[in-house]
Amino acid sequence: GVILGGRLGYVFFYGFQSFLDDPLFLLRITEGGMSFHGGLLGGMAAMWWFGRRTGRTFWQVSDFVAPLVPVGLGLGRIGNFIGGELWGRPSDGPWAMIFANSLQPGGWQSAELKAAWEAGALDHLARHPSQLYQALGEGLALFILLAVYSRVPRPAAAVSGLFLVGYGSFRFVAEFFREPDEHIRFIAGEWLTMGMVLSVPMVLAGIAIMVFAYRGRGT
Repeated sequence: GVILGGRLGYVFFYGFQSFLDDPLFLLRITEGGMSFHGGLLGGMAAMWWFGRRTGRTFWQVSDFVAPLVPVGLGLGRIGNFIGGELWGRPSDGPWAMIFANSLQPGGWQSAELKAAWEAGALDHLARHPSQLYQALGEGLALFILLAVYSRVPRPAAAVSGLFLVGYGSFRFVAEFFREPDEHIRFIAGEWLTMGMVLSVPMVLAGIAIMVFAYRGRGT
């Protein structure tokens, strides 16, 4: 469910024009392209199906799974960092890094890169290591928050709601440091990204679920 939803989400949220130009784009998974928001929807469908098959409610399943998701998210962002992908926006901070895959023009040899680095010619290309920001926020911090909250008395659905609020909030903030997708850039102005647009409904849905849960109707 996560894999299928992740691919469908990427195609329809981030690559819909490519899909319209060539419907087979949907099947070109070797070219990359997964969306967490789409994966979340696919995962929710899978949890509903699993609950039906095992006699559990959707909230019982999702409350159990929610605290585990940040572990995968954190490891995934660390993988993005190691792979030099999904880098951040340009930065002059002392912790800014240069990601070889983000350099233009392409095709530079390592010796040329080394010489340019030593000459200080690449300083303006340093970027936020936004993958690590997300690993700490969406991964470690959210895991700790959910793990602690899961150990206290709370109504059904509350853990799931807190996950949506937490992830959506961390992702929204991270988008200010993350380089926007090249083929989309900004939805509005010079700051609103697709990741922000998709995160806002998550936060609102999470708040609604927690209100619903604490009013005694979550089962």
